[in-house]
Amino acid sequence: MSRMIRPSLDDDLLEGIQRDTFAYLMDQVNPSNGLVRDRTGEGAPSSIAVVGFALAAYPVGVERGFWSRADAVALTLTTLRFFWNSPQGTEPDATGYKGFYYHFLDMQTGRRVWECELSTVDTTFLIAGMLTAAAYFDQEFVEEIEIRTLADALYRRVDWRWAQNGKATVTHGWKPKSGFLKYRWEGYDEALLLYVLGLGSPTFPLPEESYAAWTSTYDWTTIYDREFLYAGPLFIHQFSHLWIDFRGIQDAYMRDKGIDYFENSRRATYVQQEYAVRNPHGFKGYGKLAWGLTASDGPGPGSRRTDGKKRSFFGYKARGVPYGPDDGTLAPWGIIASLPFAPEIALPAIRHCQDVYPQTRTSYGFVGSFNPTYPSRTGDAVGWVCEEHFALNQGPNISMIENYRSGLVWRLMRDCPYIVAGLRRAGFTNGWL
Repeated sequence: MSRMIRPSLDDDLLEGIQRDTFAYLMDQVNPSNGLVRDRTGEGAPSSIAVVGFALAAYPVGVERGFWSRADAVALTLTTLRFFWNSPQGTEPDATGYKGFYYHFLDMQTGRRVWECELSTVDTTFLIAGMLTAAAYFDQEFVEEIEIRTLADALYRRVDWRWAQNGKATVTHGWKPKSGFLKYRWEGYDEALLLYVLGLGSPTFPLPEESYAAWTSTYDWTTIYDREFLYAGPLFIHQFSHLWIDFRGIQDAYMRDKGIDYFENSRRATYVQQEYAVRNPHGFKGYGKLAWGLTASDGPGPGSRRTDGKKRSFFGYKARGVPYGPDDGTLAPWGIIASLPFAPEIALPAIRHCQDVYPQTRTSYGFVGSFNPTYPSRTGDAVGWVCEEHFALNQGPNISMIENYRSGLVWRLMRDCPYIVAGLRRAGFTNGWL
């Protein structure tokens, strides 16, 4: 008789987080257009980046048995049809322009809200999710063929050159009344995927010098005896890795440093842990098993006196180490999305969070953030707990857990010709390329 192989405790823990987080996507999606709510607060709009994260997570849901392939096909196709048919133009209430889309859209109408920007990086995450769907739904049924056709057409419509606005690097975005935003994607940030997709475009590709201009603004530094390409918040070291397996592939910058972007993210993860151990500002709860400073909500804005010290607290902000901002807010999702890089420190930290702060685990997985330093109404150790779930925190959990467990999203995107073309034009060599 063959011995039954039981799943490990870690597998049970991680699959539980995936399943609960997936429930957020199912509960907060508009099934008539595929838009996913940015957060659980009443009246919240959709974020296009979140839709991209959801599209990448749907195949994971199929593989893990959270829903059927037929249901995934139906919702994916609804989403792609909406974006293909939604109004593109200079009108202030359009859905997009030049193939890009506005950052936030009304959940029902799909039109621009809050006079937000046409976002280049959030469009990047949306398109990456579409390309994930095209890679996964590879069968010769009419619906899956249409998914592949629409995803290809939507990617080809993006005018990356226009977004340069006459200079080498890419702008953050554009508004119909005021034009291009003054900020550009310069310095190491979450735009690594943006440049790869822009370079790989068969219709409006970025020139190769655009990527060189971006990497010329990098900041290589040493913190806590670790050399790495600096960025303070964890999400910068994670978002592009949701889709691209950077293990063993290097551009010119990383070849010169003798590492790859995956190893760079691993070092950044250890810097986060070391910062929490040193805890220079004396926040409660920080330590070897409690770290994770990244983009998240917080108990502020405002000041409170705690333990005889007046402290400033922030609202939603990209927290980072070691230079801040830091107000004692920890984000479990920052740890979870670090799993592929450093599971040996991430897994114990996830278990610690669940065991020591059980209030942080809900029916949608972990809360976005909590702050043990900020006094709670009940006086318990968890302190302030985020009352809303933010989809921008939720989305990466499903894909990065899966990349750690099976590498599914990475495998799908290694077969995407546009990703491969973009990496090669950016100068990446070696490894799986």
